[in-house]
Amino acid sequence: MIQRTKALRLLAAATALTTVALPQAGFAQAADTPAADVSDAGDMGEIVVTARRREESLIDVPISVSAISGDALSRTGAIDITTLQDKTPNMTLQVARGSNSTLIAFIRGIGQQDPVWGFEPGVGLYVDDVYIARPQGAVLDIFDIDRVEVLRGPQGTLYGRNTIGGAIKYVTRRLSHDFEAKIRASYGSYNQREVVASVTVPLTDTFSIGGAVAYYKRDGFGRNLFTGAEHYNKDVLAGRVSAEWTPTDQLSVRLAADETRDNSNPRHGYRLLPNGGLPDFNPIGDVYDTRAGVGDDNKVVTKGVSGTIEYAASDLLTLKSITAYRKGHTDTVIDFDGTPGPVLDIPSFYKDHQFTQEFQALLQSDRVQGVFGLYYLNGSASGAFDTVIGNANLTTLTSGDVDTKSYAAFADVSVKLSDQFSVSVGGRYTSDKREGTVFRADYLGLRSPLFGRPTAVPFRIRTDYTNSRTDKKFTPRLSLSYKPVEDVNLYASWSRGYKSGGFDPRGDAIFTPGTVNGYKPETVTAYEAGMKGAFLDRTLFVNVAGFYSDYKDQQVTTQFLSGATVVSSVDNVGKSRIYGWELELRAVPDRDFQVQASVGYTNAKFKEFLTLDPLTLKVRDFADERVFQNTPKYTANVSATLGHDFDGLGRVTITPALSFRSGYSLFEVPNPVLDQKAYELVDLSIVWTSPDKRFSISGHGRNLFDRKYRVGGYNFPGALTGNSVIGFYGPPRTFTVTGEVRF
Repeated sequence: MIQRTKALRLLAAATALTTVALPQAGFAQAADTPAADVSDAGDMGEIVVTARRREESLIDVPISVSAISGDALSRTGAIDITTLQDKTPNMTLQVARGSNSTLIAFIRGIGQQDPVWGFEPGVGLYVDDVYIARPQGAVLDIFDIDRVEVLRGPQGTLYGRNTIGGAIKYVTRRLSHDFEAKIRASYGSYNQREVVASVTVPLTDTFSIGGAVAYYKRDGFGRNLFTGAEHYNKDVLAGRVSAEWTPTDQLSVRLAADETRDNSNPRHGYRLLPNGGLPDFNPIGDVYDTRAGVGDDNKVVTKGVSGTIEYAASDLLTLKSITAYRKGHTDTVIDFDGTPGPVLDIPSFYKDHQFTQEFQALLQSDRVQGVFGLYYLNGSASGAFDTVIGNANLTTLTSGDVDTKSYAAFADVSVKLSDQFSVSVGGRYTSDKREGTVFRADYLGLRSPLFGRPTAVPFRIRTDYTNSRTDKKFTPRLSLSYKPVEDVNLYASWSRGYKSGGFDPRGDAIFTPGTVNGYKPETVTAYEAGMKGAFLDRTLFVNVAGFYSDYKDQQVTTQFLSGATVVSSVDNVGKSRIYGWELELRAVPDRDFQVQASVGYTNAKFKEFLTLDPLTLKVRDFADERVFQNTPKYTANVSATLGHDFDGLGRVTITPALSFRSGYSLFEVPNPVLDQKAYELVDLSIVWTSPDKRFSISGHGRNLFDRKYRVGGYNFPGALTGNSVIGFYGPPRTFTVTGEVRF
């Protein structure tokens, strides 16, 4: 109750005091629709989306989604897509522990924190409708982007790969048939230097090529006090090229390629507990500092190509094909203990590749609209890491791969029964085949043959198997809409979500012999009801949504010490229930003043949590002792925009913003040392734009009160592992000045 009162008090204060933010008619509220093209329909803030493959007012769409334009993200100084966490209710979107560009995502309590190869994410990520199967390199920077959309709840009847918790869609800019170019440069705190440039060149009336490049460089928020290296720094180079051909009004072809190279140093974490008074083990310096001795080498490379063909066969039928191939490679090290010695060190590498093909048939008439699709994914994810425990002079090598072949057919049809009533029915059939290979072995000494000690010979094989499983599932969806008046839509929906089973890439067959059989799929049955409406002559937009989910066979990863090594277990732990609500408001009384606010509430509880007790080596129910990770009960944000045109001198807008998150646990087992308490973040942006909109200068202050908040951690207490309880933190207070020129 204290947290809730604080959140509401902060929101009220910010709404009263802010003179500003959010001129984006490209921000859709809490209960909107999947994959939407967002456009400004005028100063009164109408939002037009194409979530169901056609243009319609966001008010008319009975599916939950939030969308924010790339321009709006740039205006508020957003660096990457994790900024969406501060603007979207009931969502956690963070850089994964120990990494710079690996993504963890949770929506309404459902997600996946573990980024090891072979695990399916609970929240899917799409780039231009191409599903990204792996989280490595998925913390996408904001450049050459049209918009980002957040879809809440199970997805699968409208787009590509099915996702059980929701989806994030990153949509890049389409090319125009006019020459366009722009360059943006930034300088800021911690010697931040950034340059982003893009260009579109029309070669004919029907054929254009374009490209964008982005370079991000920043010193570290902290230092490695043992090696002297930057810690929490950034060193990223990214690029994208595309070509678009529209020979007729009926046919369009788009080819695109992208590559990102992240050479930022690894993150090793900050020790939260001392160990026996030894100076190297005590918490030291700032939370962004470390004394890790495992090294400072890290490299992440991701790249891909895609082709999209769209053909309007008639006024009623459009055919579409999306073909893509992606690959990635990561070399990194993680120091779990944060000390110079090899107490608990993890050198590792990951690699993956995927091919996807999607065919769609889009139907549109006055009364009936629908999409029918076929989807295929063929992917492989592999990797290896050493668990080096220096106090035992022991190394455990874990390596393997998981291959996936997925086939799916999906459909979603909406029928307008009258001017007031409409119904939408959808379904998806998915068949997932996975083959997993896992090898674990113990070596005396430090490091295995894969990580620098070629003469090492295992003295014990812990896991060595190859196995496969096929999971099949039909997941339906139904929604009903009723419009009592033109600008108010009442809706209710029911859907089922599914995430396939698989194999634990860390599975230890000595400790849990059943790991060779893999784990089962998990499912969710989701209910939602809401209202979306425009009031006061369309100057106030209100979205309200309530949801309830039955979650079964939830896949949960547990890691702990067994003897002189770390073991892993993935269990279908049982049952849980999740309920909550979302409220979003957007007031647009005129072009010069707008206010946006949202509040989300999620109540998630395990009803059954069956897993192995490491003390008794027997399965028991831990439901009363476990909580949902990365799921705060309350999330809230408020911002406003005050804008003013100066005759002949351009336009100035001021955008303050406040976001709030109540306390949350980083793992299913609560830990008062590691878990994050409630916190709020305050940002401020000031933007000047020239009268012809060719030039702009902006200043951005983020986390103005310099809050220190944990976004990840590791929990391996005990003398053998050096009492390794460490935390990873979100960015501190920063200031940035940006200039942009458009040609």
